[in-house]
Amino acid sequence: MDRLIYTAMTGAKHILEQQATTAHNLANATTTGFKAQIDSFRAVPILGQGLPTRAFVVDATVGTDFKSGSIEQTGRELDVAVQGDGWIAVQRPDGSEGYTRNGALKINENGQLQTANGLNVMGDGGPISIPPNVTISIAKDGTISSANNNTAPGATTVVATLKLANPPANSLKRAEDGVFVTNDGRPVPADPNVRVVGGALESSNVSVVETMVNMISLARQFEMQMKMLENAQNNAGKADQLFNMNA
Repeated sequence: MDRLIYTAMTGAKHILEQQATTAHNLANATTTGFKAQIDSFRAVPILGQGLPTRAFVVDATVGTDFKSGSIEQTGRELDVAVQGDGWIAVQRPDGSEGYTRNGALKINENGQLQTANGLNVMGDGGPISIPPNVTISIAKDGTISSANNNTAPGATTVVATLKLANPPANSLKRAEDGVFVTNDGRPVPADPNVRVVGGALESSNVSVVETMVNMISLARQFEMQMKMLENAQNNAGKADQLFNMNA
């Protein structure tokens, strides 16, 4: 009986955790550049005296679905979407380098180019500063050019180049602030092969329909684990009755 309790108890616990992950993914179905989180589990025997007859469920892997979302045109000059593999490098509050696919950029009151969450966007020489009273455009290779709004149309000036990187997927992990960082915390070099689309944003790669179906499936699995615990309790009660009859 106790083997059933161990399996059902830990199974129900991790189903609830996976349900929370699924709900988090669903809540970010409209978040620009969001990558869905993936949880996987495995059974582990409990080692101790006697045979390893008991097992419990552990969270084996917390991974990420790095599949690209669709690119949607916005026409906004500060919007940029990474085309294919690659990331936009940003500066986190602690000074370390992070990577994001959310290209909804803005210019703060100090003229620094930032993400929508207020992280400085990294360029080839560090954080990028945009001159005042200019119109900017972002080329496919990440080059940011500006044109003065107070003069007649003329030649543009190169302001900076976005740092576009393409680290291996298995070297990245999701940080608490939502951006991705390398496993060792070290920055990666820029990749000249990464391309972006100006005036566009990448949508979330979360499928609302698949996520809703997964939530329903997880709810049914949780009910099954509860039924197993109920059956274990009934079996224990019947066993007690048999012992009392033989006493």
